[in-house]
Amino acid sequence: MGEENRVRERYDHLAEKYDLRWRDYISSTLNFLKRWMNVKGTEKILDVACGTGTLEQLLVKDYPKQNISGVDISEKMLAVAGHKLGASPNVTFSKAAASRVPFPEAHFDLVVCANSFHFFDDPARSLNEMKRVLKTAGRIIILDWCRNYLLCRLCDLCLKLFDTAHRQCYSQEELNRFLSDVGFRIVKEKKFKINFIWGMMIAEAVKE
Repeated sequence: MGEENRVRERYDHLAEKYDLRWRDYISSTLNFLKRWMNVKGTEKILDVACGTGTLEQLLVKDYPKQNISGVDISEKMLAVAGHKLGASPNVTFSKAAASRVPFPEAHFDLVVCANSFHFFDDPARSLNEMKRVLKTAGRIIILDWCRNYLLCRLCDLCLKLFDTAHRQCYSQEELNRFLSDVGFRIVKEKKFKINFIWGMMIAEAVKE
């Protein structure tokens, strides 16, 4: 629980300035994720560690009736998200950790998690929880920093020394192994850079 408390405290503190401070990073990564998701507007989507709701904003811009549930452990980040999406009745936000998602089994068509996997204290437990709420043949998509890039390895090392909320940055191979070990079938993956510093990875898998 200590890890969750540190992450919660950090993002409660950052909530009001988060979107402005990380504007370019958020725009680049979440627009990439939106294109990758390739939704039709009819899916029931869960966004784990949804932050300030920027992905939800991007999706409902194209699909106003898109059904999305966002969960996050930071009440203040969720307050910002709720303010942004208050006029979207099909978008809801709840306070919850990735390891304890408050939804029934086989509830969602698609589960996404962006820019947060490196904070998870127990990645396998969180992935099992995402799998539990996903329908059979449903998709899971994880987007995060990637240790395959030198600067991300250096950032990972520095954050471990100076940021108590940071847990672990993984390689593409490690992310894929996490997904496979809990029973997902990998269908697509990609490593990419959004600027000089940030090397990213994405993996999409299916619940069988």
